[in-house]
Amino acid sequence: MNSIIYPTYFPNIAHFWAIVNADTVYFEVCDNYQKQSYRNRTEIYGANGKMALSVPVSYSQKNRQLYKDVKIANEESWQIQHLKSLQSAYSMSPFFEFYIDDLLPLFENQFDYILDFNLKSFEILLNALQLDLAPIHTSTFEKEPSGKTDFRNLAKRNANILSFQPYTQVFTEKHGFISNLSTLDLLFNEGPNSELYLKRQKL
Repeated sequence: MNSIIYPTYFPNIAHFWAIVNADTVYFEVCDNYQKQSYRNRTEIYGANGKMALSVPVSYSQKNRQLYKDVKIANEESWQIQHLKSLQSAYSMSPFFEFYIDDLLPLFENQFDYILDFNLKSFEILLNALQLDLAPIHTSTFEKEPSGKTDFRNLAKRNANILSFQPYTQVFTEKHGFISNLSTLDLLFNEGPNSELYLKRQKL
């Protein structure tokens, strides 16, 4: 299966399900940027339940911009806030200490463009999951891509995703299992078992 998806901020489990079950992965990088999507947003499990982390971007709906041209609004101290949120949510998870150092460059170095930041977050997740994968970047936008299974709709926040099999989360006893969060949630809780978990799921 050849899959085409959008690079998003710490992709959710549905994204990585599509990735680990693909023979070849294509990253859509030639589209127009769209607000209200996972392009600049990820969801984690905090003490009060589902929590969204959004990267602020400089974007105007009036003037269409290509995804690759959208800049991050770095005048806001969002990196510090996101790192603190991850520490608060996952410091008690089994594999937090094992992986957190690999994530620090994302929060200590400035990135100018949201696409570059997302590609780096994806690279870090690939390394953590020990997946040997080199996505191919698209060179043109195809509304109906030829020879590829189209998973680009997974970037929509209202995408209809079936629930995945439960795994133990830090705050399960307080709020129950929350499905399809950022793959970081899976990684911090399941560690080296994450790839096997992804391959067992049915979407």
